[in-house]
Amino acid sequence: MEQEVPVIIQSGEPKEPAKTSQQETSIPDQVKEIGETLSEIFARLRESESYDKLLEGVETAKEYVRKYPAKALLYTLGAGAFFGLLIRKKR
Repeated sequence: MEQEVPVIIQSGEPKEPAKTSQQETSIPDQVKEIGETLSEIFARLRESESYDKLLEGVETAKEYVRKYPAKALLYTLGAGAFFGLLIRKKR
């Protein structure tokens, strides 16, 4: 069984890549710099004692939610309503 493969013949002139402006190329550089900075900050955080305490707090919160799901939901709704009112008043 044979298949025909379509072939596209292009002219012999090489196409030049589209030139980008300075602003377009600087955005990825800025994003790269921000990413590197955040990586450094996260690496320092992971090495600190605060990170261990943060992980313990997360585990405690997970246990509380598993033990008391209704209370956790009501606390979350209350906190969301409170912060919503705070943000609304600032406008």
